[in-house]
Amino acid sequence: MITQVHGESDHRGRERYELTDTDHGHIWGVCETVDGLFGEPRRGTYELFGWIPENGDVRGWVGSRVWLVPDDGALEPWLLEDAESLGLLPGSDSLVLTGQDDYEGPPGGHRGPVRVHDGSRWLGSCREYARVLPPERTAPPLVLRGLAQGDRLRTALRTGTRRALDLEQAALEIRDARGEPLTDRLLWTTVRGWGPSSYGADLIDLELDGEFFTPVPTYAHSVWERWLAGPPDTLGAWAGLDTRRREVWLDLARDRACRRTHRDRPTGHAYELDGRQITDEPGLYLALGEAVNGPGGYFGGCLDALTDCLRGSFGYTAPATLLWRHSATAREYLSRTLTPRGRPLDLFAEVLDVLAEGGMRVSLV
Repeated sequence: MITQVHGESDHRGRERYELTDTDHGHIWGVCETVDGLFGEPRRGTYELFGWIPENGDVRGWVGSRVWLVPDDGALEPWLLEDAESLGLLPGSDSLVLTGQDDYEGPPGGHRGPVRVHDGSRWLGSCREYARVLPPERTAPPLVLRGLAQGDRLRTALRTGTRRALDLEQAALEIRDARGEPLTDRLLWTTVRGWGPSSYGADLIDLELDGEFFTPVPTYAHSVWERWLAGPPDTLGAWAGLDTRRREVWLDLARDRACRRTHRDRPTGHAYELDGRQITDEPGLYLALGEAVNGPGGYFGGCLDALTDCLRGSFGYTAPATLLWRHSATAREYLSRTLTPRGRPLDLFAEVLDVLAEGGMRVSLV
């Protein structure tokens, strides 16, 4: 029988979750609430030996994207997402960094000097690094409560064999309180247990193995709750968030936009952008998304995505005009950024060039 798992669910039935088979598209089941959706994702840990800081002490949350750049120019830099620093190890010159590794990971066999930056400034350098193996831990399960079973799941549970209970690759499709598609979470999972649900007759609580599921970080909970209640209805609702949570807001805005059909405005439309809160990169794209598509709108989350949006299907048809108010704020914060390799990049100028190439004539005020 299923173990009792208590988490962030509030049993109000505002959200709808749909577990689907990603290979064949059939629905395993639909439920009202999920335990285990939020948690602490696994993080890579690096010890940087001989750390020499370049811009003060590196401690606490470091950045959404932190690049470790080998001195050997022939090797590609690698990425730590949502990086945190535990500070220097006591009695040593070693800095400890944790974060979610990118898919590539560190260059194989590299043990030479590395320089570190957060996309805006150099943080420091070290003579060598080592990736620390994390302690083994049992991943908490994902529990779908009040699940209405699909026919295929009912058959699998009735069969009860290990093979039948292996759901392989699945997606947890998530809708907001209005029933509109918002985002999804992918997982490779098996059924660990099930039992009658207190949510109603013929409903079950289904426990899934969480070993290959990446939970939503707990710091993102408040932003997710805001979006699960429905899309924002006022401009700039993200303005008071720090960079870390602005990234979460941008991810959800993108995911929701990619699940909707957009009606492109006719040519010659005049857009207006409020630039007062553009103090970081996610703020830039959030403000631009709302200028084009209103509260909670999306219009790119990086230069390549912005280029794609300018080609159509995201509310825009060239040519058009954009009145960028308070542009000096973005110029101040985004004119001196860094590429992954650490080369200087004027992101503010790059965005203006991309907009111009896409038929958007920008006036800066």
